[in-house]
Amino acid sequence: MNEATGVGPEPPWFWLKRLFDVLGAVGGLTVLSPLFLLLAVLVRRRMGPPALFRQRRAGLLGKPFMLYKFRTMNDERDERGELLPDGERLTEFGKFLRRTSLDELPQLWNVLKGDMSLVGPRPLLPDYVPLYDGTQRRRLNVRPGITGWAQINGRNAIGWDEKFALDVWYVEHYSFGLDIRILLLTLVKILKREGISAAGEATMPRFKGSNAKKDKDNEEEKK
Repeated sequence: MNEATGVGPEPPWFWLKRLFDVLGAVGGLTVLSPLFLLLAVLVRRRMGPPALFRQRRAGLLGKPFMLYKFRTMNDERDERGELLPDGERLTEFGKFLRRTSLDELPQLWNVLKGDMSLVGPRPLLPDYVPLYDGTQRRRLNVRPGITGWAQINGRNAIGWDEKFALDVWYVEHYSFGLDIRILLLTLVKILKREGISAAGEATMPRFKGSNAKKDKDNEEEKK
């Protein structure tokens, strides 16, 4: 058990999954390199440099790493110099990248480096980790993925509790066949362009802890 995160040791199938990830990442980066170059040029022209968005995320056992995506938002700010809300900075080209999941392609580099897997729970912000309950922390037992069980069962259109439940289910029921199934269903979801954002949000609202809703309900009951 990892004392820092409260999660267990690496699963016995860990290295077999890693081999599949490396082969998939090398193949993807090789075949898709012309597309990478084209998208990088288009992003720079439409939104300015840099072409890539970088952000620290929580990886295996909660260890932070730098995640890479193609940028989908500009850097427009208000009169006080603060960034505008995500919904106002999300460009039309950025929406296209998100609908087609092309913005996620640079994460193949994260997979090759060992930060991520092709399939697994999506990597979230490090400041979310202390908010996980004991069950939710089990999602940290595996490397985060470019796609996952939660992504093909609602993506950003489902709530945090349901998303975490799906992530934990994946960790507990992993198999090579399940990964292949998720990858194939991901292609279907991309074509259908489902669950790209939460209702009323540009992407997904911040996670405030599984007890946040309970606390809010308790406050309302006291009124």
